[in-house]
Amino acid sequence: MAHQNGAPTTNGHTPPKSTRPRRESHPLAPPFIVSAPGKTIVYGEHAVVHGKAAIAAAISLRSYLLCTTLSKSKRTVTLRFPDIGLDHTWHIDELPWGAFQHPERRMKYYDVVTTLDEKLVEAMGPCIVSVSPGVKAPERRKIHQAAASAFLYLFLSLGSQNSPPCVYALRSAVPVGVGLGSSASVSVCISTALLLQCRALSGPHPDQMSREAEEQLERINRWAFVGELLIHGNPSGVDNTVSTNGHAVLFQRKDYSKPPSVSILRDFPELPLLLIDTNQAKSTAAEVAKVGALHKAHPGVTGHIFAAMDAITMSAHEESESESESESEESMIAHLGELMTVNHALLSSLGVSHPRLERLRYLVEEAGVGWTKLTGAGGGGCAITLLKPSSPSERSSHSNGDVAHGAGTSTNSDALEKLERRLEEEDFAKYETTLGGDGVGVLYPAVIDGEDIDQDLFLAVEGREGVEALMAGKGKEGEGWKYWRP
Repeated sequence: MAHQNGAPTTNGHTPPKSTRPRRESHPLAPPFIVSAPGKTIVYGEHAVVHGKAAIAAAISLRSYLLCTTLSKSKRTVTLRFPDIGLDHTWHIDELPWGAFQHPERRMKYYDVVTTLDEKLVEAMGPCIVSVSPGVKAPERRKIHQAAASAFLYLFLSLGSQNSPPCVYALRSAVPVGVGLGSSASVSVCISTALLLQCRALSGPHPDQMSREAEEQLERINRWAFVGELLIHGNPSGVDNTVSTNGHAVLFQRKDYSKPPSVSILRDFPELPLLLIDTNQAKSTAAEVAKVGALHKAHPGVTGHIFAAMDAITMSAHEESESESESESEESMIAHLGELMTVNHALLSSLGVSHPRLERLRYLVEEAGVGWTKLTGAGGGGCAITLLKPSSPSERSSHSNGDVAHGAGTSTNSDALEKLERRLEEEDFAKYETTLGGDGVGVLYPAVIDGEDIDQDLFLAVEGREGVEALMAGKGKEGEGWKYWRP
């Protein structure tokens, strides 16, 4: 074979150019979905700022990341986060691989990263500035660029210039900006997806050894924390720990120059919960400052309040870890609920409640369906209601043993329906959820109820209810949702 003007020839003749379009190569892997939960603080908010213990737990409202690998002929990576209006594409070959692959700065998937490399943040700056330039609202553009930064830093740290082109589409049922760990759930999804794609995780699978499962979760959590660093600057690490591991965590930070002490409570019970948004804007910084000023003015009084909150947290911890066979589920739930009531009263004494929160507590108490407290900083925001168990007579009246919100764990359905109508009338937003469930999970391949979940279907569903309904189906037989469960 000879060459003429750089073109291959056969028997001295240049072969005719094909008029057929080039066929795209097949995708490298089937689409898959990663899911991670939001979180709520159950006991100890504000006291935890002053060195006391607190408990945070996973909620069943989750974020979902659909990863669709493109054919080899594509050289792009795309973020599609319609719930916040983000849609951006980078060309893989134009990303700052030189900085991230430099021998002095290159990170390994097993590294423990606790701070950001400012040189690398600076190197990816032009790629972030190009995100959503047409969005005029500064706060919205800031959210877009923070999400893009979290993704891109992890993508460049864990991947390479040979990483497969991919579309990452995110949908979330976790409300944003109300202290429910929405950004952490997204960071956990991104971390897990990228670690899976670079083959740095094993499992999850049912017969995985406990220690191995713990190691995978710890790896996911470490990189999710890096994502949180990009979004928040100085996160505690609690939100991503809850979202990764699920269940609940006991955390305490006595010395702010050191990381908090975090213990994962894997035996924390799954409990039926109403999560209610007052739709009252609040400022976490303002509420924390208010309590700080009160503590400075009256250290003896507030010190006793913080100590009482610490005792509540530890009592809840002991109750959730108890293996007593003599105690019924009903008495355990009542114990935890009563502690929530007292915790709220103490928070109210610090001045961080709000008329909307107190009105909500009155409505729940009037309905007799559970125990309510504010969650997070207060001053508005959200509250949680632990639902009372149904009575034995109500449970026996259901032939299949199923009552609203789960067998044997729900309150009177008529009273609950009446409460829900009142909440809607008074402009409260209500979410039915479960406290203390699974952490990060994977659906591989992305098949639910026999239907392939592609980008079009995933992005077309409307709102939180549509996302939850789509994800509630069953996966392909033998290949449904899987979780790392140490």
